[in-house]
Amino acid sequence: MQKLYSQAGTVSDSTEVSKVLRNTYTLLAMTIAFSAFTAVISMAMNVPYLGLFMLLPYFGLLYAVEKTKNSGWGIVWVFALTGFLGFTIAPILNYYVSSMGYAPILTALGGTSIIFFGLSGYTLVTRKDFSFMGNFIMVGILVAFVAGIANVFFNISGLSLAVSCMFAVLSSLLIMWQTSQIIHGGERNYISATVTLYVSLYNIFLSLLHILGVTSDD
Repeated sequence: MQKLYSQAGTVSDSTEVSKVLRNTYTLLAMTIAFSAFTAVISMAMNVPYLGLFMLLPYFGLLYAVEKTKNSGWGIVWVFALTGFLGFTIAPILNYYVSSMGYAPILTALGGTSIIFFGLSGYTLVTRKDFSFMGNFIMVGILVAFVAGIANVFFNISGLSLAVSCMFAVLSSLLIMWQTSQIIHGGERNYISATVTLYVSLYNIFLSLLHILGVTSDD
């Protein structure tokens, strides 16, 4: 009887994991498409670069997502957050288009896709538990974020490149960590998982774009 109960529990857990993965990847694909749409609109409107002024709305939207992640409003705020990020990235894209064409953007998109599918696939296939990386990733992202803010004022090219590399590596690790959390039961909310993966992809794309821009200038 205990064995049957254990098997039933395993099947139930596997079903829950599949459901969270399916919902997460579906919502992630939809939010990426929506942010691409808002980016195209913003590029056409030639919206100016907001710089640090985007941080307050960004953190406000993150807070709204966190507070409503267990209700239907969570999905609404996820689209508001990702749409906002797509809208505010357009000035950066316009800069690269005007100075270097579409090549670095397409290369960064391709690189981001390879990283995401490669790391997600590896984690799903091996089913390794990367929960041990959680604290390291959070501390690393905080350090990179503070360094990035500081570089806005000091404008050191070497530091800027280092921050981009840090974000690219840490965001890649975050993809593995979040996927592992879903597989091993640490994450059961697909809205939270979607936001984590989306922000990781957003940071990887921007980091690769900056690295490509710097290396091309050199």
